[in-house]
Amino acid sequence: MKRFIGFIKKEFYHIFRDRRSLFILFGMPIAQILLFGFAITNEINNVDIAILDHSKDASTEEVINKISASKYFTVKQILTREADIETAFKKGKIKAVLNFEKHFSRNLIKQNQATIQIITDATDPNTANSITNYINAILQNYQQEKNRAIVVEYQIIPQARMVYNPELKSVFMFVPGVMTIILMLVSAMMTSISITREKELGTMEILLVSPLKPFQVIIGKVVPYIFLSVINAVVIVLLSIFIFKMPLQGSLILLALESVLFIITSLALGILISTIAETQQSAMMISLMGLMLPVILLSGFIFPISSMPVPLQIISNIIPAKWFIIIIKGIMLKGVGMAFIWKETLILMGMTLFFIGLSVKKYKIRLE
Repeated sequence: MKRFIGFIKKEFYHIFRDRRSLFILFGMPIAQILLFGFAITNEINNVDIAILDHSKDASTEEVINKISASKYFTVKQILTREADIETAFKKGKIKAVLNFEKHFSRNLIKQNQATIQIITDATDPNTANSITNYINAILQNYQQEKNRAIVVEYQIIPQARMVYNPELKSVFMFVPGVMTIILMLVSAMMTSISITREKELGTMEILLVSPLKPFQVIIGKVVPYIFLSVINAVVIVLLSIFIFKMPLQGSLILLALESVLFIITSLALGILISTIAETQQSAMMISLMGLMLPVILLSGFIFPISSMPVPLQIISNIIPAKWFIIIIKGIMLKGVGMAFIWKETLILMGMTLFFIGLSVKKYKIRLE
């Protein structure tokens, strides 16, 4: 045990001495251009919405059909009561709810106006604002079509209400993404570089024949990065709460456990990268292309995944950061519990086991 603790201390000293591990090499410009060209978009497409229709008359059916006929929205759920709205949002699929008032058609005819409440998920303020604007545009178009045939103009009054982020603060969107990037950077990239460095210098074989067992060598390599990642996570959460006034609606313990799970997932991915790369430079390049760009572009951190081409939407499912960002936003902004994020948690666990299993297999092949 003393040897193991001494080995961990040595790793800490080595991390702080080696400044090269703090720099990231940028490359593969073609891949970057392709990813940026397809992923960066301010448009929304195929956004899942829900309908709460208290009136259920011909006019509301016309409005719903007009909205669902557009390429921008897909009606995924029909709600029956007000209490179902929060549940629909917490599941993470629905991004907006259209709430039609009672006697919609009658009010439109007798009072020349009727009300539709647009409720959007503002955990992503840019997307929420775009959704509201798109729906308003469709309603205005519907209103113009109806007014062509009558002398007295009807008037539909949309009422927008933002939930979870009513002030549309962009920091509510960026904090989860920044936290994800930092944890991925420290955990995966630096771990892969650290282990690859030993292979490149020829000291890995020496470590493997030392009194320490192979699994102790790997654990000793990753423990410092677990420690650094946990510190980073704590600092980010504290800054987001006390400096940026970001709410923490859910359980702090659940957030901590999910963060540790993501750190372990990233570490397992870093170990896997180290089995592939032969040099530190190649480890950096693989980490950059395999981690950094997908985290920024394909995780839903900045750009809505539903607006991307279908192939990129499929690829995004294998990005661990996508599921972790959903978890963070759910816990911090929506106050959800494990009942709503169990699927994302199981996906991260499955990815962790897959990365570890594949890494162990590849390391055995190398040792043989």
